[in-house]
Amino acid sequence: MLFTILQNAPGGPLTPYLQNPHITEADIARLKHNLGLDQPAYIQYFKWLFRVLQGDFGWSMSNSEPVTQAILERLPATLELMGCAFVFSLAIGVTAGIISAVRQYSVLDYTVTTLAFFGQSMPVFWFALMMQLAFSVVGITAFGYHISLPSAGISSQDNFDLGDRIQHLILPTIVLSLLFIAQWSRFMRSSMLEVVRTDYMRTAAAKGVSATGVILKHGLKNALIPLVTVVALSLPGLVAGAVVTETIFAWPGMGRLFINALGQFDFALLMGYMMMVSFLVVFLNLVADVCYAWLDPRVKYT
Repeated sequence: MLFTILQNAPGGPLTPYLQNPHITEADIARLKHNLGLDQPAYIQYFKWLFRVLQGDFGWSMSNSEPVTQAILERLPATLELMGCAFVFSLAIGVTAGIISAVRQYSVLDYTVTTLAFFGQSMPVFWFALMMQLAFSVVGITAFGYHISLPSAGISSQDNFDLGDRIQHLILPTIVLSLLFIAQWSRFMRSSMLEVVRTDYMRTAAAKGVSATGVILKHGLKNALIPLVTVVALSLPGLVAGAVVTETIFAWPGMGRLFINALGQFDFALLMGYMMMVSFLVVFLNLVADVCYAWLDPRVKYT
């Protein structure tokens, strides 16, 4: 489906070349023949699929390097931002959801609910720009760090500064986490409200277990089961959300790479990026199924 959509996009795979005002019809015909674009679409697809199965995603015309190399160079920066955003979102979202459920209809509950609606409604690009305007003028760096690109002869290993890196991570992490904190806190609240009303929770409290012990030892693990599905399906969204966040904060990751490839219609690079995101969706669904068995002993796989 992705291949068909990109094949039928305006301009097609030759868009980067067509932007050259000196290109001729003969040049276009020669390029189509050299790239196999003069063949039927299904032949092009099977040739592309055959190369992908061998680990060859093609050549990036916008970066003048193999697609795999272009993605791998920027993968560490994206994983760094995604990892920080994931840990931050999970910690804040789960904690806020538990507190909101335990203190239902309190001022704190209403505050968490209001902030959750705010997070779900706030456009990422606007919030990112407002964060830059509000905080970059008081000492928190707003833009991305210098990345090591071996293909360009650039290396930042000798200039690595942990404190500087953390400063650069603060604003992108908050912006990327906002939506997921809002969603996960609401799911956690709903799930925890169902758990706290169960008989085994009342039995544990009647046996003298402290309120904190009842919530964390007996309630949290069961309340996490519905959240696992939501989190697993949301993780690819961290990649999608990083497209906007990385572009605004000049973060040198795959999201920014995707925007550049989209602007120049780099067919091979677009396909490589979207195939990777598609793989993440399938793989993380598998991870969610495995986590079910760990959280709930009643789930068995044979």
